[in-house]
Amino acid sequence: VQLQASGGGLVQAGGSLRLSCAASGRTFSSYAMGWFRQAPGKEREFIATISSSGLSTYYRDSVKGRFTISRDNAKNTVYLQMNSLKPEDTAVYYCAADKRRVGDSSWSSYDYWGQGTLVTVSS
Repeated sequence: VQLQASGGGLVQAGGSLRLSCAASGRTFSSYAMGWFRQAPGKEREFIATISSSGLSTYYRDSVKGRFTISRDNAKNTVYLQMNSLKPEDTAVYYCAADKRRVGDSSWSSYDYWGQGTLVTVSS
């Protein structure tokens, strides 16, 4: 599985962005998907995960109510809608695929990774 993330950019605090992650291959619909981010000098951290069916989602506390993960299995794409962005959301955002149908928050559980897309939130 190859993953290609896009949609990052520069946005003012309070603004919105939607990240996309396009996957190759026929197995996308059987994989859980996740989004992670890594800010300069910090460890990679979990943002959200969605089950293969799209029926189950899970978020880190700091993004609940602001970010929404979704997927379109017909388009082999997972999305991260980010609203009410804050400067502390600035990071490189990565999408990842987990061969299991339900993922978790541990980056080591994911089998495939995209290249990352930079999100910069100015104050």
